[in-house]
Amino acid sequence: MAKREQELEEIRAMPTEKIEEEVVDLKGELFMLRLKRSARQEFKSSEFGRMRKRIARMLTVKREREIEQGINKRLSRKLDRKWKQSIVVRPPPSLRENNEE
Repeated sequence: MAKREQELEEIRAMPTEKIEEEVVDLKGELFMLRLKRSARQEFKSSEFGRMRKRIARMLTVKREREIEQGINKRLSRKLDRKWKQSIVVRPPPSLRENNEE
């Protein structure tokens, strides 16, 4: 339980822009895990749950901040759509590390 609370405190300390970047990176990593699974390569199956939960925690903190600012649910969805359309597709961090080596 303490580990989860510590992770939440780290996420809450991040600025919103950093949270959004991290969510994009984690979703890319999740996609790479799905590719590994479909290609029958070795991977840790526990990573799926860990990444999904981390993404959910980050999005929860982002929504908490929106609520504090007085942004209602409808406007939040509209902003999320705009944010998703503005995302620049880039390789996940694990692929960037492999390319640098």
